[in-house]
Amino acid sequence: MDAVTAGVRRGAFGVTGETHARLLAGPTEDEGPEPWGAHLVRLGPLPTGSSAASLRRVVHESGLRGRGGGQFPTAVKLDQAARASERTGERALVVVNVSEGEPASRKDRVLCALRPHLLLDGAEVAARSVGATDVVVYLHRQGRAARALEHAVAERAASAASAAVVHLVDAPQRYVAGETSAVVSFLGGRAAVPRRTSIPAAVDGVGGRPTVVGNAETIAHLALIARYGAPWFREVGSPEVPGSTLCTLAGGVSRVGQVVEVLGQATIGDLLASHGGLGGVPDAVLVGGYAGTWVGGAAAWSAPVDRAALRRAGVPLGCGLVAPLAGRCCGIAETARIVEWLAGESAGQCGPCVSGLPDLARGLGDLAGGRASRRDVRRLRELAASLRGRGACGHPTGVVGLVESALETFSVEVAAHVAGRACISTGELSGLPLPLRREEPGS
Repeated sequence: MDAVTAGVRRGAFGVTGETHARLLAGPTEDEGPEPWGAHLVRLGPLPTGSSAASLRRVVHESGLRGRGGGQFPTAVKLDQAARASERTGERALVVVNVSEGEPASRKDRVLCALRPHLLLDGAEVAARSVGATDVVVYLHRQGRAARALEHAVAERAASAASAAVVHLVDAPQRYVAGETSAVVSFLGGRAAVPRRTSIPAAVDGVGGRPTVVGNAETIAHLALIARYGAPWFREVGSPEVPGSTLCTLAGGVSRVGQVVEVLGQATIGDLLASHGGLGGVPDAVLVGGYAGTWVGGAAAWSAPVDRAALRRAGVPLGCGLVAPLAGRCCGIAETARIVEWLAGESAGQCGPCVSGLPDLARGLGDLAGGRASRRDVRRLRELAASLRGRGACGHPTGVVGLVESALETFSVEVAAHVAGRACISTGELSGLPLPLRREEPGS
């Protein structure tokens, strides 16, 4: 790596403790959560005196989009909630979704654990912009992220720093429980089950209240936009998706679980070389999460870390996971392992999840184990195609996308497995973690 390239790459990324970072600026990860006093010294208090309409306007001018699968414009959610609240008389609600059900993703938990006051500032901005007096933080009530948030809420309550009342709610430990409709359902007293709906939560959410739901990264950006304005926010990122983006590195990288903030123009190859410890192009990269997309190594290496550009290429960045296939791992075996887990994480409310996903998992397992013929592979492709777009939620379609991308990206391995040259891959060294199965009926 020459000196010029190294300089560009350093400027394009930020990690905890680096002053040029945005969301991750402040104390290092080893120093732990930033206390309330230090947070105020570093960033100053949130500006006051702006009307709800002016706050929504600056968010609109910033171009902030959700840092998740939908990439929905945040200002549109805020406008919808404000209008619905005015029309119905129902007080709006703000929900910060920190459940982060993607097993390999850590970005939201890192923000909560290290920058809890930045997250709560962002929630305060969202609440002010829609006239909400309550904020719900939907998270798993264990681990350092939960402890940091609990302490931060207590610090702010003691100093009367927030106008909105913050409620910490324990989220169910299931993959699908973090989808917006599942969050709304759970907070409304029902099971955390995702459902297709044509009415956005910002219009009709928890208990009929207009409900703004955003993940931790999206909400934290609001705290900086309110302080520094829209032009500052748009200085990094791309015109279509301004602002920085957090990525979690997993798979065959030097440090599984590292969170990196992408600030400037950079490729996935830049990211993996600078922070993943890779000295060359991997065989493939999993982008966007466990219901994401496998991409051939060369194509991924040159692809920009840009949500809009990746979406146009059919590879949404989703939760921000970037995971190169570890050197000794088989892509088919890794996909089979992930799909088996995903099949068990469904809500179990429709045929595509109850029957289709387990059949898909079994077919992939047979392929990984060298027990599948060419006819079986053809049937596997047909089954995947038949499940796309079906079901009571988007879970089956997400799994299908992973399977279809694996069959395409690892076509050489597919042929080898069909010919009886199956490999052995336990997943122990893959850097793609899977939680133990949790039995929570109805959740």
